[in-house]
Amino acid sequence: MTIVLPNEDADVSYVTEEPGDDVLGFHRRLPGYRPTPVVDLPGLASTMGAGEVRIKDESDRFGLPAFKMLGASWASYRVLCERLGGPPEPWTTVEELAARVDRLRPLTLATATDGNHGRAVARFARWLGLGAQVLVPAGTAVARIEGIESEGATVAVVDGTYDDAVAAAAALAGDRVLVVSDTAWPGYERVPAWVIEGYSTIFHELDGQLGDGFEPDLVVVQIGVGALAAATVRHYRRRAPAARPRLVGVEPESAACALASARAGGLTTVPGPHDSIMAGLNCGTPSSIAWPVLQSGVDVFVAITDDSARDGMRLLADAGLVSGETGAAGVGALLELFTGAGADAQRASLGIDESSRVVVISTEGATDPVNYEQVVGRAPEQVAIDA
Repeated sequence: MTIVLPNEDADVSYVTEEPGDDVLGFHRRLPGYRPTPVVDLPGLASTMGAGEVRIKDESDRFGLPAFKMLGASWASYRVLCERLGGPPEPWTTVEELAARVDRLRPLTLATATDGNHGRAVARFARWLGLGAQVLVPAGTAVARIEGIESEGATVAVVDGTYDDAVAAAAALAGDRVLVVSDTAWPGYERVPAWVIEGYSTIFHELDGQLGDGFEPDLVVVQIGVGALAAATVRHYRRRAPAARPRLVGVEPESAACALASARAGGLTTVPGPHDSIMAGLNCGTPSSIAWPVLQSGVDVFVAITDDSARDGMRLLADAGLVSGETGAAGVGALLELFTGAGADAQRASLGIDESSRVVVISTEGATDPVNYEQVVGRAPEQVAIDA
């Protein structure tokens, strides 16, 4: 069942300034940088009763099947700058950057992950010739573990939830191990804040790709620990009130920790097991630095079923886009909100009509190809060929 909680008392005074061009400039120096595409979805717009729906397709970011490299690379870079005592300039290639950090070796980057963040940290470590140690919760898909290992990382499975893996990764910190987590805990806030900063590149790209004539009325974003959603709030809530879109945050029903926190009026943990197919959103506790931003800026929290995520995957495949379980959660939320029971009331509550413009982010490609084919009925490669 869909659960909707309007945030009628949102206070945007908490929202800090969005990072400047330094983050985007950093990403432009990394191998294979290019803006990910924005695709028009007229069929979905018609189905939900909106004017236009556009999706930011993050299925291929730096050759990885998710957006996570943006936050992982920037946070890892900032951690290295801190260890070096300042930015290792000048550099224009990762080979030059690797030479600048040579005096820190041997050094390992460590993190916990449900798949995508850990692989991104491991890729950045490989680029710089550093070690990588990644902890994953029990039940992580074999394909996701193999993807991390393909970057040269050591992977350990923690007998527990994602939150248990986070705690185990935190314990690894030391003189030769730097922890690069995308969630925060007391005393560990700077690195997750840098992850949030890294995601600002998505929205700088979006502004240019949508153009001056397209101002979104509704933006839908996945939550998880809340880093991407916090970046979304920061970007859109800095606009004048009349130009601010409504923001919808999406979670699985079995791991709706942000929605639970909103109901409780404070940071809340949802006990496991967190076993949704939306693996990247299987988090029991929001990040302590992301949560105040979400509380101040997200208009509606939505918890969706796995079936809705599957519907989103199939809809996007029919449009020629490969989107995994977490990636399609935003589209799944739109389908639940605007085609199911109570759709008319929810359309009215969010101000959606035939002139409305909607932006949604597909945060990943097919990170579990076996499950993707079971859901969609076609292999990811075939969807791409059909497109």
